[in-house]
Amino acid sequence: MSERSPRIRVYARNGEVLLRDGLSICFYMHRSHQEVAPGVMSSLDTYLKALGPQALRWYADHEGDWQELDTAGWQVVQRELSGGNTAHITLKDTPGGAGQYRFEYYGRQLDAPGSVNKPGVISAVEFWLPTEFLEEHGPERVRELAQKMAAPLPFNSGHAGLSFNALGQLPGVSGEIRQSCFRYPGMDVRDLEDLASNLGTRVRGAYWLTFLGQPVLSELGGVAGLRARLSSPDITVQEMEGTRTVITLGKWPEAGDTEQGHELPLYRELARVLEPWLYQAPPTQDGVADADLRRWERRFLD
Repeated sequence: MSERSPRIRVYARNGEVLLRDGLSICFYMHRSHQEVAPGVMSSLDTYLKALGPQALRWYADHEGDWQELDTAGWQVVQRELSGGNTAHITLKDTPGGAGQYRFEYYGRQLDAPGSVNKPGVISAVEFWLPTEFLEEHGPERVRELAQKMAAPLPFNSGHAGLSFNALGQLPGVSGEIRQSCFRYPGMDVRDLEDLASNLGTRVRGAYWLTFLGQPVLSELGGVAGLRARLSSPDITVQEMEGTRTVITLGKWPEAGDTEQGHELPLYRELARVLEPWLYQAPPTQDGVADADLRRWERRFLD
C-alpha cells in the first residue's frame, strides 16, 4: 500500500493522533433531516455490522463533551436521529485524538426560515475507515461496503477514497494538510459542516468512488451519456437503483504523488467531465487561504 497511500501521522504532545491517513465515505442529500434520517440510521447499522460495535464507543453531547456510547448513549443517539427537525451527531472510537473510525452527520431542515434563501443547505453524512482496513480486506470489500451504505440514502452525490482524517482545524494540523494535499491530490480534504451549509446539488470532485444522483446524472445524459464521455477502460460506471450511479477509478484508491510524477490521469479524466457541476467553496476573508483552496479544488483540472 505504500505506493498508493502515504503514512501520515501528526501527534499532540500527549501522544494523541491529531491527523492520520485514512479513508472517508461521504454522502450529500439536498433533503431535510426527517426525510433522510431512516436511511442514515440504516447506513450506520451497515457500517457497524461490518466493523463491529467496538468501532464507535463515544459520542459528543450537546456541550461537545465525550460520553460513553453504552446502552443509554445509544438511546440518546437514536432519539437525536429520530426526533426533531435537525440533528448533529458525532460518534468515534476514542474520546481523544483523531481515531480510526468516526461517524458524523448534519441533518438540516431545508424549509426552516434561516435556510429558505440558502439553496446550498443540505444534510450530509461521513464515515471514516483506517487505511489498515483497506490493506487487510482489499479494495473490493471497501467498495462493497460503501455501496451498501449508499443504497438507502437519497443522495445527490457522494464519494469514497483516501483522505486526511483530522481532529479539527488546529494550526499544526492545517499546516501539515496544506503542505501535503498538493503532493497527494488523491487524498481528500473536507469540512463537513461547511459542505452541509453550501454544497447544494453540486459535485465535490473526482474520487476513487464517485456517487452521482440527480440532477447531475440526468444533465450528463444518464448512465449511457456518462459512459460515452469516459474513454479509459480502467473507469467503470455502475448503475444503481433509483436513477443513480457509482463511478470507480481503477481497482485501488490512490493518493498520487506529484513529486514523483504520479498525477492520477483517471481522476483528471473524470474531473474534466464533471467540471461544469463542480462545487466551489465560498470565499473567506483570507486571500492566501482562498488562493490555496481554489488551487486545490482545481488540482485535477489545471
